[in-house]
This record gives sequence, structure tokens and C-alpha cells, in this order.
Amino acid sequence: MYARILVPVDGSPTSELGLGQAIELASALKSHLVLLCVVDDFSLRTDMVSALSFDDTRARLLAYGKETLAEAGQRATQAGLSHEAVLREVTSQRVADVIVEEATRQHCGLIAMGTHGRRGLNRLAMGSDAALVLREAPVPVLLVRGHGDE
Repeated sequence: MYARILVPVDGSPTSELGLGQAIELASALKSHLVLLCVVDDFSLRTDMVSALSFDDTRARLLAYGKETLAEAGQRATQAGLSHEAVLREVTSQRVADVIVEEATRQHCGLIAMGTHGRRGLNRLAMGSDAALVLREAPVPVLLVRGHGDE
């Protein structure tokens, strides 16, 4: 049914819940997981930081992305699943757009991701990548709400 499942990961507890559900589903369906970590360094570019500070912080963000993908890949391997890891660095795109773009590029039939379930002013202030993905995705989206979310 879903031969390839895209799973955006960022190391957050909510992301981990999304990964867990994706692993369960992929195990049942014998699906291949595409693990995606998007490093958004736009705020680094707009802040008043020195070039040295920018390069150092960017390197740390990319290293964290690689580490996050390695940990997600380890969980997939322990579940006996085939998978691949994709690290994307963006500066001028919304994270949600990159997720949708990668799902299309990777020929994924499903996107499985965690959501913080923000509502009201929190959602307006923080935005919602999950809501944007849900609205824009050309494939079904499985949203997994984090513990304690409204």
C-alpha cells in the first residue's frame, strides 16, 4: 500500500512519536522509510552574527541533523526496516515546503510526522509545519500528536 514512507525528524519528543508510528506501520506493510531532517538556517542568516559565529553555528546544526538521522536510522534498523537518510539545508524555503517537495522527489506514498497540536495564539505565533504539509501534500499525511498536547 505505502511502499515508501517519508518521516521528517528533528529530534524532538513529538518527532520521535511520529517516527515510532511510522516504524510500526512500515513494519506491518514492509515499507521503506525515507528519514528526512531539514536544517533551517534562515534565522542565522538574518541575525547579526559574525561570519565565524555563523559558520560554527551552521556546522553544529548540520552535525545535529546528521546525528538525528543516525539515531532514527538506528531505530529503523533495529525494527528490521530498510531506510535511507536525507539531510536538507534550507535558507529561503519553509520547512513544510521542503517536506512536501521531498515526498514527491522520493516517490513516497505517505508522510508520517509528529505535530505539537498547537491551537489559538500559539499556532498563530509559532506556525504549523504539520498544517502546511497536510494542506499541500500530494499524498496522505499521518499526523501523530505529542503527549500532553491540546
